[in-house]
Formats: sequence, structure tokens, C-alpha cells
Amino acid sequence: MKLILLLLLFACTIQAGHAQASLANSITFGVHSKTAPLEWRSNGVDQGFNIELMNRIGQLSGARILIRRKTFQQLLTDVHSPESDIDVVAIVSPVSIDRQLSQSDPIYATHAKAYTLQGKAFINSWHDLAGKRVAIKKGAFVDVYLSDQEQKFERVDVDLYETGFQLLIKGDVDVVLAENFVARRLLPFYPSIRSSSDPLIYGAFNFVTNGKNAPLMAQINDALRQLKLSGEYDTLVNEWFGTGREKVDLTSTQHRMLWLATLVSIISALGTILTVYISRSLRKRTQSLKVELNQRLQVESQILKLSQQFQSVLNGIPHGVTLYNRECECLWSNDKNNQLLQSPDFYFNHGQTFQLKTTLTEVLNTQKSLTADMSYHTQFWQLQIHPIDMDQAVILLEEATEQHALRQANNESSRLASLGELSAGVAHEINNPTGLIIHSIAFLNHAMNDLKPAAQCYLQQNPFWSVAGLEPKHAISELEMSCSTIDDAANRISRIVNDLKCYARPNITSEYQVFKLNEVVMVSLRLTANQLKLFRLECHLQEPAPELLGDAQQLQQVLINLIQNACHASKPTSDIHSSLITIGTSTLANSACLTITDTGTGMDRATLKRITEPFFTTRRSCGGTGLGLSVCSRIIKEHHGEMQISSQLGVGTQIKLIFPLASTSIEDSKQKIESDSRYN
Repeated sequence: MKLILLLLLFACTIQAGHAQASLANSITFGVHSKTAPLEWRSNGVDQGFNIELMNRIGQLSGARILIRRKTFQQLLTDVHSPESDIDVVAIVSPVSIDRQLSQSDPIYATHAKAYTLQGKAFINSWHDLAGKRVAIKKGAFVDVYLSDQEQKFERVDVDLYETGFQLLIKGDVDVVLAENFVARRLLPFYPSIRSSSDPLIYGAFNFVTNGKNAPLMAQINDALRQLKLSGEYDTLVNEWFGTGREKVDLTSTQHRMLWLATLVSIISALGTILTVYISRSLRKRTQSLKVELNQRLQVESQILKLSQQFQSVLNGIPHGVTLYNRECECLWSNDKNNQLLQSPDFYFNHGQTFQLKTTLTEVLNTQKSLTADMSYHTQFWQLQIHPIDMDQAVILLEEATEQHALRQANNESSRLASLGELSAGVAHEINNPTGLIIHSIAFLNHAMNDLKPAAQCYLQQNPFWSVAGLEPKHAISELEMSCSTIDDAANRISRIVNDLKCYARPNITSEYQVFKLNEVVMVSLRLTANQLKLFRLECHLQEPAPELLGDAQQLQQVLINLIQNACHASKPTSDIHSSLITIGTSTLANSACLTITDTGTGMDRATLKRITEPFFTTRRSCGGTGLGLSVCSRIIKEHHGEMQISSQLGVGTQIKLIFPLASTSIEDSKQKIESDSRYN
């Protein structure tokens, strides 16, 4: 039993020795690429120029070649480590820079150049890379070349050239610097990428190893030189790359060249005959092509002219016209207010903010046109979106501020007209009972004057007489006060009715006459002197006085109302610091201006918006009816005037009335009459 164990131990020792001898006589060749014809695998068998060359070197060196595949970064790490299980790696080195590893003679030349997406500009030199994002394989010969070079581009490190191509398609880089053989393999899989430069870096394939294997590299170089001298290297190059230095038999080559020259002569003669025939055909074809070319040039000229006219029409349109695709990219625009579509202050009239992407997608999905009223600050716009196809739509943008104002004015006119008709009816219905009340109160006042002596006489006869439970003298005083109160209230009702009639009464323009604006001011001041005496008053009247065409009494009514409003808004005091009211007249171009300014309480924005509305007043508790400024507004419009109001709380109010001068109004009336007569 012990003898058997000793025999087994001896056999194992012999096998281990053979294994160590086999490992000692082997070279581990690290492979990382899948690029034909350098290193690749077919049906599980490692093939390629470098692999076959390394196998021939192993045969000449008496060593077995072991192929081991690893990633490129692992091979770079292993080849620098003395403890690595990799002996040799085939790597490209720049022709002007040596790696710090032990390397062989050059195996095969290659180069690197720039690759970009189809349609991008050609890269003529390194200067064209300035400012671009460039993908570079970490540790590759391009990386080694650039390690000591100034870089004016943004470098993006990748683990593989294929990773760089994928980033290029995504748009994360602009250029990929790739080795030629690898790029030739990848381009069929990435048709949107193309070669965009001449070679930028030249390099050569070398076998490299770490310092401890320097003797091994000497053996590889000796074997490589033998293969080049024997012609086997050229055979391998021709086999894998289709070129190489083959050995030539001169005699057989001369015979082959003679037969080839004869064949070429025959082909040349046939070619000459064919060339003559083709030349004649080409002359005829050239003539017909010239005629066709002239016709096409004429048609293109007409199309270009029509296109320019169409472009001029689109550019001349005052409204915005923009063409968008589904990705919300602007395909064309006449640059008219196109920026509003991206503004956060551009929203629908009902209050919803406009989102271009959302609205455009909805229109394209439904294939239904959209028309909406929009707002931007104080402006109003009409937006139209019309789908052209499933992925494009045209957006029309038209300012509608003036139309919006006209609609509001029309609505206000309709409302005021309805209110005027209602006011006239109400005034008519109220006027009759009010007249009866005033007439009855007048009768009661006269009766009270006659009853006073009779009451005194009867009181002497009957000292205990009372009227409605009151002492007669007190009762008569209360009756007189009640009569006075009823009379005041009835007169107030009568004034309101008269204001309503004035508001609803149509103006008869044929009764207009020329008058001086300064006279209207002086008459109004005399009629309001009792109220103005409590305030400081300044008048600045232009001389000669501006002349207007209209109704002087109606404008007096307007000015009196404005003076009374200024007095109500101001606080009277007895010193020199009392409120100031200023009235002035002036002319500007073809217009006359009447300005009333006070230093009273002023008005806020909400009050300013409603100041000319019928029945709106801030003095309801003091007896205001809200019809004064409404009537004034109507009178000013009938005189083709304009009322501008500016006010600030605690500072005061300024009202400016602007009317056309009498000369301008008369000239406009003559032109209108002449136009109407020609039309009739």
C-alpha cells in the first residue's frame, strides 16, 4: 500500500513539472477588441491579424500562445503590473510618442480622425475642435497623444469608441476622435455618423509588455524581423488587409504584362470606337439638356419671384404668423409679436394662463382649429391656431385692443340708451304727482298764514284748546316746518326729474352756434360765486379766447357741475391755506382745453372707473343723485369733446376738457355735407 502511494506521488510530481515547463514556454496574449481584421472571434475561435501574427512568432520562438480576453482598461492595468497574468498586448502608439512600456517594432500603421453626425461641418484641423465637446477613449493612443498637448476643446472621457458614438447620437458630445479600424467596423451600425476629417493622428500597432518581460520582447522582435524578411509578414498583411510586399517572379510577370498590354490595347480600340459614338450621343444630349436647362432656369426664376412676393406679403402683414411643429419648435415666423406666445403675462380673457406646448398639442391631437380672445397687460389680442397636418400648425396673432374698446363703448352706449329711455319714462311718471305735491304745499302755506289769526282768536275764547295734542302755537310751528320740509323734498324730486330729462334729451346739433370759451367760464363763476367764496380761486384764461361751435348753456351746465364737485371735494378754511381751485383755458393745435384742478380729497382707481356711470355717487348720504357727471359726459361727447380725469387720494383731482376749435368743426361739417351730397 505504501508503495502505491509513493508511485502516485511521483507521478503527480512529474505532471506538475511538465505543467510548469509548459507555462514557462507559453506567452499570454491579451485581447480586448472585436474589430476585424485585427482581433475577433468566429464560432468561438479567436482570429485576426494580430492573433495569427502572434501565433507565428510563438512558433519561431518555440513558445505556445495563450489568448486571454479582457476589457481594455483591465489590459492597460495588467500590462503595467509585473504580477499580471498577461504577457503581451497589441496597442496603438502615436508615431511621435513612445509608451513607457517595452514595445516591439511597428506592426501595422493606422490613424485616428474626427467623426460627427451627418450634415455637420468638416473638421479641417485641430483649431476646428475649439469649443466643442470631444469624446476620447481613456488610455487609447489618442489619449496618449493628447496627454502633453494644449486642449482648446471640452474633453469627454469614454471607455469605448462605441460609447462615444452613442453619446454623439444623443447629442451629449459634438465630435468623436476614433481609431480608423474600429470606426470602420462601427459605422455600418450607426448610419447617421460619418467621417468628418482627414487623419489627425498617425499611429502604429505595437506589441507591448512590462519591464520584467524585456527579454521576451527581444525574442518577439527577432521573430517579427524574420517574418518580414521571409515575406510571411507580407502574406499575412495581404491576407487580412489586401496589401503587402509580395515576392515577384519577373519572367512570368513580363509574360502576364504582355498579355495584359495586348488585352488593354484591344479594349482601348473598342473604347475609342465607343468613345466616338458616345461623344456624338453626348453632343446631341448636351444640346437638349441646354434647352431643358434654360427652361428650368426660367421656371425657377418665376418660382423665385413668386416666392419673394409671397414672402413680402407675409412680412407685410401687421399680424403675427408663425409655423410650429409638435415639438414646439418655430419653423418659420414673420417676427410680428411672436414673443407673446412665450410670455407668462399672456393669458386667456377668462383668466387661464396660456401654455403654448399644451395648447398646440391639443389642437394637433384633435385636428380642430382654436380661436380665443387673449389679454397681455392692457392690450387685447385674438389668437388663432390652425392645424396643417398631424405635426404642424400655423398660429395667427392679431391685436384687438381697438375692437375690444369699440365693443365696450357700444355696450355702454346701448346700456345708456336704454337707461335714457327708462329715465324719460320715469321722469314723466314722477313729474305729475310731484307737481300736485308742490301745488298743494303752496296752498297749505297760504292757508296757514290765514289760519294763524283765527287760531289766536279761538285760543282766547278756549284757553284749553289743543291741536293734535299740542299747544296751538307749537302745533302751528310744527305744521309750518312740515310744509317747508315737504316743499323742499318735492323741489328735490323735481330737480332729479329735470336732471333725468336732461340726460335723456337728444341734442339738436343744427342749433349750435359759435361762442367764446372764456365767456362760459365767467358766467359759470358768477353762478357759483356763493360756493367759491369759501376757497381760493385762480383763473388763467387765454386771450384771445378760444372759440367753440356748440351750445354755450350746456357747457355752462358742465362747468357748473365740475365746479360744484371741486367744492364738495375740498375743505373750506378761513386762512390763506384753504383749498385751491384753479380754472384755465388754452389752445393746443386745433383744439381748445378747459382745465379744472382742485386740491381736495382725490379719488381711487375704482371710483375713477365708475365716475361717469348714471346714478353712481359717493355723496348719496348728502343728496347726490349720480347724474351730474353722466349728463356732463353726454354733453361733452355731443360736442365732439374728450374728458381726461387724473386724481390721487389726498392730493387732488384734475379734469381736462378738450374740444375742437370752431374753425375745425365748421370745416369738418362742410366736408361731411359735400361728401353726403356727392354720395346722394
